[in-house]
Amino acid sequence: MVPVPIFPSRFFALAYCVIHSTVCDMVGSSDPFSKLELELRRGAIVLAALSQLTRAQYGYSLRQALAARGMEIEEGTLYPLLRRLEAQGLLVSEWRTGDGPPRRYYALSEAGAKLYARLSRSWQALSAVMDDLITDGVSK
Repeated sequence: MVPVPIFPSRFFALAYCVIHSTVCDMVGSSDPFSKLELELRRGAIVLAALSQLTRAQYGYSLRQALAARGMEIEEGTLYPLLRRLEAQGLLVSEWRTGDGPPRRYYALSEAGAKLYARLSRSWQALSAVMDDLITDGVSK
């Protein structure tokens, strides 16, 4: 597993392993907070990548778009993720050779767009429920 930071600098103790689809603690902390926080972040990287592929992008441009929003992903994590999502039929790709070197562009397939919409709704519903639960828990 290659440890790869996936969140803003204050979260750099986290790593995502595309091969095993897991998030792990690079520090090896036995702190219960750290372990539970890692579980909360599991899968976020897939949804983040899908969110930016509603228009075709090559790997580096996708990486930059995610980093600009605070989701930093190393190339060693991103490219295997893109290949896995394409193998699952969620992305389509094509080589383009227009400006500069040849680049492989990725975009959501029809199945990927449907899955992205479902995952987004699920994320938003879960987030709303959690916001209510947390707000209720804090006010008690």
